[in-house]
Amino acid sequence: MSNDIDDLADGRPETPAQRADRNWSEILQELRVLQTGTQILTGFLLALAFQASFSELETAQRLLYLVLICLAALSAVVALAPVALHRAVFHLQVKPALVRVAHDALRAALALVSLLLVGVVAFVFDVVVGFWAAVASGVVLGVVILVLWMVVPMVVRHRGRESAQ
Repeated sequence: MSNDIDDLADGRPETPAQRADRNWSEILQELRVLQTGTQILTGFLLALAFQASFSELETAQRLLYLVLICLAALSAVVALAPVALHRAVFHLQVKPALVRVAHDALRAALALVSLLLVGVVAFVFDVVVGFWAAVASGVVLGVVILVLWMVVPMVVRHRGRESAQ
């Protein structure tokens, strides 16, 4: 890898190695935020099974609960994958490849967490209020996530490209 300053016109005169290090640090910060929220949500879910009223859940509610537990575990595994990969390739000078894989893992973890959040909210509404409230709350939260996590970033990206021209 060259030590020359790269040619990305983003206002940062960095070498490719410096850019990879900065990007890796930014990804780690994002993973920390994601993991904290996911861990709290997972703890909440795990505690539910040990509540006395858990035995009163309908079969469909228990099935949804188990799906949510699987989503929580899977999102934690996917979010931790970049850390495990970093340990496996430490000192092999493959940071740019590591950043690309970590970026993809972070995006996948966000998708899993969005499903988990919608599912948990729908589950709680189903238990507390009923099925149709669960559907409504899940749809509303899904739309909010879609707008904030996909539409807004697309608009910002588009505006950024227009202003760069």
